[in-house]
Amino acid sequence: MIQVKPAPQRATPRNVWVLGFGSMFMDISSEMIHSLLPVFMATVLGASMITIGVIEGIAEATTAIIKVFSGLLSDYARKRKPLIVLGYGLAAITKPVFPLATTIVWVFCARFVDRIGKGIRGAPRDALVADSVPPRLRGAAYGLRQALDSVGAFIGPLLALALMVGFADDIRFVLWIAVFPAFLAVLLLTVAIREPEPSWDGKDSRIRLRLANAKRLSSRYWLIVALGAVFTLARFSEAFLILRAQGLGLAISFAPAVLIVMNIVYALVAYPAGAAADRLSARALLTVGLLVLVAADLILALARAPWIALLGAACWGLHMALTQGLLAKLVADAAPADLRGTAFGVFNLANGGAMLLASVIAGMLWSLYGAAATFVAGAVFAAVAAIGSLFYHPRQLVSHSL
Repeated sequence: MIQVKPAPQRATPRNVWVLGFGSMFMDISSEMIHSLLPVFMATVLGASMITIGVIEGIAEATTAIIKVFSGLLSDYARKRKPLIVLGYGLAAITKPVFPLATTIVWVFCARFVDRIGKGIRGAPRDALVADSVPPRLRGAAYGLRQALDSVGAFIGPLLALALMVGFADDIRFVLWIAVFPAFLAVLLLTVAIREPEPSWDGKDSRIRLRLANAKRLSSRYWLIVALGAVFTLARFSEAFLILRAQGLGLAISFAPAVLIVMNIVYALVAYPAGAAADRLSARALLTVGLLVLVAADLILALARAPWIALLGAACWGLHMALTQGLLAKLVADAAPADLRGTAFGVFNLANGGAMLLASVIAGMLWSLYGAAATFVAGAVFAAVAAIGSLFYHPRQLVSHSL
């Protein structure tokens, strides 16, 4: 298994900071694009809501499927960095395609390849965080990485908003500017990540690429996979938040404000929530996160003005901060050290399938019954999941947390 020197109680290892800042720069690029992409698809390219839902769902499902294989390969090779850099690099080279797009097919292909890149880097990156920190600091480490990721996720839309206002709603120009931070992320990760030194047990401690390894993943782990999938079914693509605000009268220039608000809350709360996950009840934090998602959906369903939609986006960001770092910590704690990449890959596969289903259903409900129906359905599903979590007491989830 991979071993690292014990870190001081309050020290955050270099790799966590590097991965966090790499995520931040890539998210600046990605969210500059994604904060405008739903509007770009709907207004410039003329895509329907169902089409947008299918594109977003397939993109996320692609990411999840690729994560399984990249996680498995990183476990087998005992090297996380090459796959992390490859994934970020592949995402970076797709960025120029968006401003060049003339049809929805261009956008679909670029999103597809970009999500392949995200899938390649995701599981090895999450496993590298666990490889680099002791168990007592994992919640805080995942929270810090996601906080930095979220800083980029609100800087990106903020830059997009400023550039849209300054350059008279020239979406293509803003999409070109978004190319630069993506390549900066790749450069940083290439130079600064340090692979932990492996410790070889016997002649060769590499795992074999076989399905039998799944038997080594405990029932506690599979329960966490199921919980993550249920959470994701209650949460569809954030593209629908942007379109909801625009439908309530938010000007195209200010469409990025939705992700700015959401990610400011996410960035501010992610690290404290991650640190709390090291000490408090996992079930309680997950239940609170679901109830916040219910509130977000109801606010968005009942909204009659753009500022109310922004309030719903803020609650959406709070839900993400409360749950995403915690779920990553639970996966890392439940998986064998030599199968962490595989464990994160399978976890994300389940989530990606749920995201595909949720986004397609959201697009269909929006087209058939209107925007409010989409968010009401999300609230109902989240409420059912929250009620279930209150009555379910899985002793095997986390011994000290539940």
